[in-house]
Amino acid sequence: MRKYVSLSMAALSLFAATLPTATVAAQDAVSPVIITDVGGVDDKSFNQSAWEGLTAWGEENSVEQGVGGYDYLESKSDSDYVTNLNTAVQGGFNLIFGIGYKLQPAIDEAAQQYTDKNFVIIDSVVEQENVASITFKDNEAAFLAGVAAAMTTKTDHIGFVGGVESEVIDRFEAGFIAGAQTVKPDIEISVEYAGHFADAPKGKQLAAAMYADNVDIIYHASGGTGQGIFSEAKDLVSNDPSRELFVIGVDLDQDAEGLVEVDGEERHLTLASTLKQVGESVKSFTDKTAKEGFEGGIQTLGLADGGVDLTTEHLAEDVKKAVEDYKQQIINGEIEVPEKPAE
Repeated sequence: MRKYVSLSMAALSLFAATLPTATVAAQDAVSPVIITDVGGVDDKSFNQSAWEGLTAWGEENSVEQGVGGYDYLESKSDSDYVTNLNTAVQGGFNLIFGIGYKLQPAIDEAAQQYTDKNFVIIDSVVEQENVASITFKDNEAAFLAGVAAAMTTKTDHIGFVGGVESEVIDRFEAGFIAGAQTVKPDIEISVEYAGHFADAPKGKQLAAAMYADNVDIIYHASGGTGQGIFSEAKDLVSNDPSRELFVIGVDLDQDAEGLVEVDGEERHLTLASTLKQVGESVKSFTDKTAKEGFEGGIQTLGLADGGVDLTTEHLAEDVKKAVEDYKQQIINGEIEVPEKPAE
């Protein structure tokens, strides 16, 4: 287990790369499909958000699910990415979303092979004219989560659980640590990685070890693996209602995942959730493509444009105020949030 007791706040410039864009004339009928990462469309996180966004687009535009309309293809393992991309192309879909950085190599290859199709990669960059890349400043929302955790903890020991170590999850970890240490420099932060985005038992195991080690708040950026973290928190609190344990959710508002009934009353164990507008990005990009035509290039979304955020419903009033103050400082450029954890 890696433990961070006091780390320097290295100021790193946020990613703001821009690529030349290629505009393709509007098509008579856009037929979009999402290729999920291994979490599936019901992971209550990243993939689910994308599917909800595409479904909302279909409903608003009276487009039905299925061939000729919109749909999804689930990836059970990394080996499914290429197969699913080929299936999407052969199925006649002409706007193909790869949900997650792990699909980057497969999208890159498919874009070169099928130059008459348009692709979108979420959370990574592919430098092809027929590919749009949508990335997020996850570190900014994670910074706010760190502030909330550090101001709420009673044990001064908090935890972070990531799915698979990568450049994307680095941003979550780095931002969370930076935010926590900004308000409480000597706070203890334990960090673990599950090695998977769809391993709830592993998430439960990691959470059990952390909570046993006096951690009282865990922030996860682990997709479906996080369900195990919520499960462990609820089990512990159900068995001992005196314990004050929390989870910070990711990508979607995961308040419902942390609901537990104790002595006939509901308790909310989801302290907050970092929000990532994957669904809204999928929806708006599809809508714009349908109306104006496809445009490749890079979009990078952060706090300033509503691409990421933090829920605050269950935070104490002083914590809410601090979160809003730090949010504005980040938007104003007064704070540069690191994208990589300190060595």
